[in-house]
Amino acid sequence: MATDKKTYTTTEMQQYVDHYISQFKTGYFSPLAQMARLTEELGEMAREVNHYYGEKPKKDSEQKKAIEDELGDLLFVIICFANSLDIDLSDAFNRSMDKIESRDKYRWEKK
Repeated sequence: MATDKKTYTTTEMQQYVDHYISQFKTGYFSPLAQMARLTEELGEMAREVNHYYGEKPKKDSEQKKAIEDELGDLLFVIICFANSLDIDLSDAFNRSMDKIESRDKYRWEKK
């Protein structure tokens, strides 16, 4: 378990996860299984957001979780998904931001 407070680049995160997964015979799951895991984790995050900001408080018997923990779980699954498909997340992010910055350039009023 990572206990240090190191800040990782996306490349380092992808390498870290790959090193972790490479120690197991199973390796990465299939893309369909990765999608199911991503959906499952997203549901867990939605549940936490609903507990914190929605109208559905946690039951006394339910374990406390933080939204940041659920985001971390989502990030891990996304990194696994990207690694399994040999996708560089930095490149994917840059392409996405280029698209968003040009498409949404005039969508909102600037400060």
